[in-house]
Amino acid sequence: MRAVAEQTKELLATGAVRPLRGLVANAGVMVKDTSTASADGYELTFAVNYLAHAQLIEGVLGSFAAPARVVLLGSNTYYANLVRRMMGVQPAHWRDPIELAQPAAADARASFKAMGIAYSNSKLAILYYAHELQRQAPAQVSVSVFEPGFMPGTGLGRQSGPAAQRMGRGLQRLPGIASPAKSGPALAALVLDERWARLRDGAFVVRDKERDVKPIAHDLERERRLWDATSELLRSASITPP
Repeated sequence: MRAVAEQTKELLATGAVRPLRGLVANAGVMVKDTSTASADGYELTFAVNYLAHAQLIEGVLGSFAAPARVVLLGSNTYYANLVRRMMGVQPAHWRDPIELAQPAAADARASFKAMGIAYSNSKLAILYYAHELQRQAPAQVSVSVFEPGFMPGTGLGRQSGPAAQRMGRGLQRLPGIASPAKSGPALAALVLDERWARLRDGAFVVRDKERDVKPIAHDLERERRLWDATSELLRSASITPP
């Protein structure tokens, strides 16, 4: 992500590409074994779903042409409602970000529960980060968060195996179930359409409707701590071991 940011700034500075007016932070994984670490030594779910986006945005934040929009991919899994409890979807169990970034012990048993908690923690981090990013960003850069809806059968669940992937893709045909074909245009609209130009402050959009987040997703102390801890983690990741 550091290399991507540097290359992007170079392309912008030389006029090789159009001015930067939008960024979508879309990458995501669900890692079955939370002892798996990134190349920088961080728990892989947190590294890909959160830290990588923060690294890229930090690198290009001063290169946006006004007005500009940053859209981060969120998820309602950060809290447990009745349906998610029935499905066994794990809500976030927030801890200090430095702890969240640490892989589980190598002998820890990989479990569906641990995978779900790690994913939901990373998505709660996105909401906290979006709120603080808006406070830190240049005035003409607006920040929002997009929830594409329950979307089984995509590459996000690649570790669940081919059979589960096929079943998930079949479920996409049911009413109320999201799919890339349905949610992709809605995501693009947040970056491009005038309808959404007013969004900022980490506004949360579920498919095509703005929604309020739960009180747990607004916490000034946690947001500021996440911002500071993220800077610490990214600095540590930039140090090449001897």
